[in-house]
Amino acid sequence: MSCCTNYCRRQASSLCWSIRATHLRNPKREACGKQHVLSGLQLQVLNASSESEIDKAFRRFIELRADALIVSVDSFLNNQRAQIVALAARHAVTAIYGVREFATSGGLMSYGNDLADAYRQSGIYAAKILKGAKPAELPVEQVVRVEFLINLKTAGTLGVTFPITLLGRADEVIE
Repeated sequence: MSCCTNYCRRQASSLCWSIRATHLRNPKREACGKQHVLSGLQLQVLNASSESEIDKAFRRFIELRADALIVSVDSFLNNQRAQIVALAARHAVTAIYGVREFATSGGLMSYGNDLADAYRQSGIYAAKILKGAKPAELPVEQVVRVEFLINLKTAGTLGVTFPITLLGRADEVIE
């Protein structure tokens, strides 16, 4: 199973609506098909590996009349965060991102690994090696803490309301 499919499955499980969604991804990083169907959620894949392709992807999103956008975790897409968040705002796109910085930059919501926790875990792992542990004998560790952010200011602009129970589950609510 590709990393794209795993990411989509994780993101789709966080959405509580029956929707037609699009998945913005960098095709240079992920290998997956044009479309996914996950638990009744139809995902149309939009590829973007340059600034102009991001613009094209948003035009395609509008043509598809999709209900939501899921943005992959990718260094290129993260570096284009301002462009993506601005296009989402301009076109009133309901979007979820896998990196918290999108939500803190004006994106609607994010759900993904807590990178600060991942860096802390990496430091602990490195310290074990520096103290003499053999890397081959150390267990493989995964990030276990994920964080969910909701940007209520953006939600208000989009006319999106969240149930109080969902707001209560958010790690951070930006007002």
